[in-house]
Amino acid sequence: MAEKQLFIRPFQTEDEAVVVSLWQHCELTVPWNNPYKDIARKQKVQPELFLVGMLDSLLIATVMGGYDGHRGWINYLAVHPDFQGLGYAQQMMVNVESELRKIGCPKINLQIRSGNDKVMTFYQKLGFTDDRALSMGKRLEEDHS
Repeated sequence: MAEKQLFIRPFQTEDEAVVVSLWQHCELTVPWNNPYKDIARKQKVQPELFLVGMLDSLLIATVMGGYDGHRGWINYLAVHPDFQGLGYAQQMMVNVESELRKIGCPKINLQIRSGNDKVMTFYQKLGFTDDRALSMGKRLEEDHS
């Protein structure tokens, strides 16, 4: 369990550089997704579901939730490597799940990159199961960083 309770709040514009640095440090960024564009897009749609976790004055965690009226989605769950394994990711997930429930979300989907067994185990411990569905995507806008 976490040593301290995180203070979890919605993302603020001044968090941007620290958030992108955290995502890079956690190896969540990929060349075909520009994190600055992802943040700008999220600020236009349900920005209240883009959460950051503060430990004292340090921003150490993020999660980006969304709800399309049918399913919820989780993206960019990150905890700084120095603070992983202490329960902070679970605190972030409990918080975003609560926010999704408040707006009527019946089910959450998420995607895990192939081979990321550590993350798969984490989500399984939180009650997520393999839906036996293939995830497909189509890029509508080039997004190279």
